[in-house]
Amino acid sequence: MNVPPLQIQIPGECQPRPTSIRNAERNLELLASIEASGSISRAAKRIRLSYKSAWDCVDAMNNLSQAPLIDYSAEVGTHLTEYGRRLLEAWQQLREAPPSAEPLEAAEIQRQLRALSLSTSARNQYRGRISRIERDAIEGCVTLDIGEGVTLQATVSNDSLEEMQLREGTMAMALIKADFVMLSPDPAVGIGARNRLHGKLLSLIPGAVRSEVKLRLSPGRTLTALVTNASVAELGLGSGQDCTALIKASHVIVAAE
Repeated sequence: MNVPPLQIQIPGECQPRPTSIRNAERNLELLASIEASGSISRAAKRIRLSYKSAWDCVDAMNNLSQAPLIDYSAEVGTHLTEYGRRLLEAWQQLREAPPSAEPLEAAEIQRQLRALSLSTSARNQYRGRISRIERDAIEGCVTLDIGEGVTLQATVSNDSLEEMQLREGTMAMALIKADFVMLSPDPAVGIGARNRLHGKLLSLIPGAVRSEVKLRLSPGRTLTALVTNASVAELGLGSGQDCTALIKASHVIVAAE
């Protein structure tokens, strides 16, 4: 049984675009290789990915997943969580025949596979349940629970809310470009942003002009920001440091499942 290509409705500058299941296939092949090898570096070599690309895929999959797929520690290495193994087994069965009475319902598996096949220019992609919608005459503020105690708020026009049929309790995607993420070591910094996400600085990769900064928000959720090298130096950012990410609600794009 093939999972159909994902089509998302995004208001504004990002237009709807069908995406291929190939992305999900590659990601799930990476999961299988991690489970077999117990190492992200060895798994990356098996499927001809760079080490960084493999880590980016792992973080993206965890962000999009209902529960963490990968568990890693210096002591025991890298392996799939129980949920990751169940998803991988279900995917392997879906390639051959429709599953019956599986631990994960077939409909939920298909939704998860569609999420893993999402391809956009936004570095940060999350899947969650809408917990609240507050409206005024023009737009609504959508609160999306992406799991592990992390929520995001996004402003969406009333027309788009109706067009995408967004309701409290429904599942949706949140897309955030790394350029729109502001960082501060001070959690009380006076910047107007509805989203204040606290985490620990996981990695910092400097470029010619900007640096890629990754925060660990929770065991299964990460956030990536692109920050100028001058700002990195000015803020004194370094690996392992507590840091707050600030994102305006207008910079969070909501996509209907």
